[in-house]
Amino acid sequence: MSHDVEWLRTNYPAGPDGMPPYEYYVDIVTKRYFHGVDNKHMDMVLDCFHPDATLKEMTSDTLHEGRDAGIKRMFTDLFNNNGRIWHGNFVHTVDIVEQAICSQFTVEISPPVGDEEFVYQNCNRFYLRDGKFERVFVYMSGDNLLV
Repeated sequence: MSHDVEWLRTNYPAGPDGMPPYEYYVDIVTKRYFHGVDNKHMDMVLDCFHPDATLKEMTSDTLHEGRDAGIKRMFTDLFNNNGRIWHGNFVHTVDIVEQAICSQFTVEISPPVGDEEFVYQNCNRFYLRDGKFERVFVYMSGDNLLV
């Protein structure tokens, strides 16, 4: 068994337990999800989620349910209400057995017009099922931009 990831042109060999390796978790978070967010590629972002996924911004207790409903609307608003978005300086902890990855990172975001820039230090916890996000928990250091 292997995990063929067309978007990375990579075929990840499954471990002895059938789970994707460490690298898969880091790549779906950084090279797929955050790359899609930073470049405002909605299809790329949504493809990381199961249809019944949830995303909860923990700091303000805001829940977004369903890839094609709540999560899509949240990203539509995020993309429309902001100019430049950048995520980087990642530190990851992967739990292959639980199919989860915790990512700490810096976010730089600016409004569509003007020179103002906001910098956050955030942490996301991603739980995967069959290689896609099932539940995502977001901890933000500033105001909730994921409304």
